[in-house]
Amino acid sequence: MFWKPQVALFVNEPTLLPVLMPLAPAATLLARFPQQVAVVLAAHGTPDTIIGEELQRMRDRRLAKTANRSVVRIMNEFTHLAEAYHGDTPVPDLPGLAMRLATTPCGPLYSKHVSPDRELDALLRSIAPPAS
Repeated sequence: MFWKPQVALFVNEPTLLPVLMPLAPAATLLARFPQQVAVVLAAHGTPDTIIGEELQRMRDRRLAKTANRSVVRIMNEFTHLAEAYHGDTPVPDLPGLAMRLATTPCGPLYSKHVSPDRELDALLRSIAPPAS
């Protein structure tokens, strides 16, 4: 996003969960990305053990364009919504903004759980150990 300072938007393909983070310094973006994912997952109430497992899986990072046109459409929608939510705030709360975007109903999720936050919640419930 072309804000000052510039912001990078990432979207998880299965859940469409958005993550926003400062672009600069761009050379360290991929190295900083896992920590921002951890912040967003924690804000959604993800258990620490699952966040730790996700961070372990993210040790090998690659940046690539998506071929999924639905994800591109959602990223465009999130960009427009983020612009509207951002307003004139000089320094937006990026995790808070990502949380707000995650409540957005998304077409690809209509047959599932409708919004990224609900999709993440359903995923977490499916992988959580049974309560004792």
